[in-house]
Amino acid sequence: MEHLYTLPWLLAMAAVMAATGLFSGVLAGLLGVGGGIVIVPVLFHILPLFGVPEATQMKVAVATSLATIIPTSIISARKHFSKGTMDMPLLRSLAPAMFAGALLGTVLAVLLKGAVLSAIFALVALVVALNMGFSGLDWRLRERMPRGAARAGIGAGIGGFSAVMGIGGGTLGVPVLSMFGAPIRSAVATSSAFGLIIAVPATLGLVLAGLGEAGRPPFSLGWVSLIGLALIAPASIIATPWGVKLAYFLSPLLLKRVFAGFLALTSLRMGWSLLG
Repeated sequence: MEHLYTLPWLLAMAAVMAATGLFSGVLAGLLGVGGGIVIVPVLFHILPLFGVPEATQMKVAVATSLATIIPTSIISARKHFSKGTMDMPLLRSLAPAMFAGALLGTVLAVLLKGAVLSAIFALVALVVALNMGFSGLDWRLRERMPRGAARAGIGAGIGGFSAVMGIGGGTLGVPVLSMFGAPIRSAVATSSAFGLIIAVPATLGLVLAGLGEAGRPPFSLGWVSLIGLALIAPASIIATPWGVKLAYFLSPLLLKRVFAGFLALTSLRMGWSLLG
């Protein structure tokens, strides 16, 4: 695999990773998804070119995605908070259970096989895409988020599935908050902060779990590829404010449909890889 590390190859990979970061950053600001919904499948397809074994590709993709989400989520959340659309009481009430769910999801991400992680990613992404794509802008399951144990369960579910999938929380948070009465822009703004609650503990857990493990790409810290982190994160930070600005110019219905389209495309590509 020595040819993979020639200068032309590394420059080409740098360009691909930077483009991935720009695209994921725009999505983070526009849709509140933290970028992971793009980063995970892209890394899943790129990592084999670096000689990463099939058994560990998804673990590296999930861990690296979560690591890049940390700085991106900070930028996105700050921008949305400044717009005044973030529901802080709701965020505070969901945070403890979401954090606990992220810890459980991290344990599962470490223990489950790569193919199982891929299947979970594809299935959950498709379900969310169908919900967002075919439900109307004003569709509600309830007018308000439930309280008590039900609210804690929702927070834990978002945190757990997001950690397993390597996403920032907005992919699940936006449709869930929308179903419980939150306006789409408020759902996007509030969900932008989910990434920090989920990605910090999940990244630390995957770093510790991957130390010394076989099947990691060169220059990795645990399961996190430092090359991917170094290239994707800065580009994401640059592009995230662009997405936030776009979110306040696009119509809410269009915003919802774009969100659903990206999720459906991601799910189909991941599912096709599993079938192959």
